[in-house]
Amino acid sequence: MLRFIIQFLVTCIGLWLSSRVVNGVDFLSNGSLLAAALFLGIANAVVRPILTIVTFPLTIITFGLFLLVVNAAVIGLVASLLGGFVVDGFWAGIGAAVVTGLVSWIAGWFIGEDPARRAAD
Repeated sequence: MLRFIIQFLVTCIGLWLSSRVVNGVDFLSNGSLLAAALFLGIANAVVRPILTIVTFPLTIITFGLFLLVVNAAVIGLVASLLGGFVVDGFWAGIGAAVVTGLVSWIAGWFIGEDPARRAAD
């Protein structure tokens, strides 16, 4: 449960930073930021794996860069479902995917690996 809360907070920070850095990404309220982070977590758990499998050949051809498009699509999906979260176009989605990915990567570097995953290896 603690890991879920930490991931939620990291996603909130990534989305908030995206709204500050990337033109075309915005939130109408703090509540919509929290809802977007929650929906993005759910979409990353359900939709993103399906998209990753379906687009695997493109991902191989582009040496993994197509995963940015997949991440942008998931962020765009969440924005289309949530009224208070705005992603204005493809490049804004790519920018948001890059920023949230970097924030998540940096946070993962500081937080470390999940102990349950370490035990499974």
